[in-house]
Amino acid sequence: MLKLTARQEQILNLIKDAIENTGFPPTRAEIANELGFKSANAAEEHLQALARKGAIEIAAGTSRGIRLLGTHAEPSTPKVPAALMMSLPLIGRVAAGSPILAQENLETSYSVDPAMFAAKPDYLLKVRGESMRDAGIMDGDLLAVKKVDSAKNGQIVVARIGSEVTVKRYRKTGATIELLPENPDFNIIKVDPEADEFALEGLAVGLMRTWH
Repeated sequence: MLKLTARQEQILNLIKDAIENTGFPPTRAEIANELGFKSANAAEEHLQALARKGAIEIAAGTSRGIRLLGTHAEPSTPKVPAALMMSLPLIGRVAAGSPILAQENLETSYSVDPAMFAAKPDYLLKVRGESMRDAGIMDGDLLAVKKVDSAKNGQIVVARIGSEVTVKRYRKTGATIELLPENPDFNIIKVDPEADEFALEGLAVGLMRTWH
């Protein structure tokens, strides 16, 4: 791999930190904001340079489609002993009004290495739809979720509104909660905690992709 400039190293470290802290790479806009660029285009130019130098791979069509490569990628780990693996239940379509981990919602379970995730998850949720496409979360993916009852702005959460369970980015301003999609074809969901039946079901801590 070609030698990186100081700015490219800075951006690469920012990408690593975002993946380590949230489980997902940053958007161009987030990189631009963090580093004081005037536009996301400047971030894009640096990302393309990093891709040409073999440090990252960029997936077309998604704002978070950045993958670390080579020595910058997560180090490969030896085969994990069975005793260290954990069993995670896979939640399919959630029945209206039932707890998310209720027996009728469970499709199967997966044996996984907990070191794969930013924090220890409690279950896997099968993603439905394309509302989080630009965060790199696709229809059919398995989202690793840690049960929580609170979240910070910008985190990706699993939320229940009435009888619907959805995956969105969380933002709270005053008493108003907004659930933000990562796809311009979808609308922001505004939640009034006083009027709406709302609950946080968990925080996204990683992703497993099933290939068909």
